[in-house]
Amino acid sequence: MRILIVNTSEMTGGAAIAASRLTCALNRHGIKAQMLVRDKQSDRVTTSVLRQHRRLRFSFLWERFCIWVANGFRRKGLWSVDIANAGVDIIQLPEFCEADIIHLHWVNQGLLSLSQLKKVLQSGKPVVWTMHDMWPCTSICHHARDCERYQTHCHHCPQLNYPCSKDLSWKVFEQKLRTYSCAPITFVACSQWLAAEARKSRLLEGKTILSIPNTYNSTLFHPASQQEARARLHLPAKGNLLLFACQKVTNERKGLDYLLTALKSERLQALREETTLVVVGQMADHTARNIPYPIHTIGYLTEEADMAALYQAVDLFVTPSLEENLPNTIMEAMASGTPCVGFHIGGIPEMIDHEVNGYVARYQDADDLANGIAYVLAPENHQRLAEAAAHKASVTWNEETVTRHYIDLYETLIFNL
Repeated sequence: MRILIVNTSEMTGGAAIAASRLTCALNRHGIKAQMLVRDKQSDRVTTSVLRQHRRLRFSFLWERFCIWVANGFRRKGLWSVDIANAGVDIIQLPEFCEADIIHLHWVNQGLLSLSQLKKVLQSGKPVVWTMHDMWPCTSICHHARDCERYQTHCHHCPQLNYPCSKDLSWKVFEQKLRTYSCAPITFVACSQWLAAEARKSRLLEGKTILSIPNTYNSTLFHPASQQEARARLHLPAKGNLLLFACQKVTNERKGLDYLLTALKSERLQALREETTLVVVGQMADHTARNIPYPIHTIGYLTEEADMAALYQAVDLFVTPSLEENLPNTIMEAMASGTPCVGFHIGGIPEMIDHEVNGYVARYQDADDLANGIAYVLAPENHQRLAEAAAHKASVTWNEETVTRHYIDLYETLIFNL
């Protein structure tokens, strides 16, 4: 059985990491899996890169240009939506022709257009589509937020600068309806929350929607000596280390403002002298000056081994995100024996069991976020939570279980051809 896993990037972004890990896991379990990407970052022989550089660049720029024009030549909202009006043809590639199953992941930003997706569906090969956000079940947005129009028909999109009855969201919704009707697609949501949202979508009416979580690399992400990890990364040897990490610290939906408000609260005043905030990413100087804690900025870690050591080194990972599906970061932290605190949003409550292996704070409630930080760092709670976090990860997201779910799905699809 040959599986072609298609994703825009090999290693950049949560979807890419999840798809890459699944590719490796399938090969370790005797399944011939190949990854097809636009952007390749490793030297793995199991990853093929598209060579149509000019076509790929044109597709990417043309899509952004059309969104820019529709938004009245304003940059606001330029990156919050995708319209899939341009892409590359993959059905003639040897990797596609040799595959028994086509497994799509995150295919935006000029990789696959809806027209190209239609060709994939009409090829006769079974198609699985793992949803890492809501884009497959909405028109153009990756996170619907409070909007429920995707449940009937998208229009007046709140993420466009000039929404109207037949705006871009209406047009793309119509095209998706036609595209999805061409052939069966098996949709896989990484979280039960996303599966439930997808089942509400008119686009996915009558479609098979499953829930299979991502997995992680247990040879890297596991409990280990905290002191050795701190020494390796040149972190303070004493005191509490609180970790905040994201690709773009300034991204509003990552919730940094809520974390900063929580850190300034009276609830955490007693912890200030013994706690250091560790930030992965770049934080502006004026932001750092307003935080009443020592700050250790690491920048961006490109090696998974360094990220694993970081989780092992800290006492708590806090993720105040306002939009999430099933974050790899929470999975990796818990696997490393690091309790997590996050808001009650998306798939986070499925990952963190409240006051069992971490703390789930009320959505957009900075005071409760502070309560969670204090609860996890309390000496009488921390060890219990850390052990429970590692146990939850090893049982729920282990490679054997997740890979078996996908292999069973592939075999069922091939059997029913």
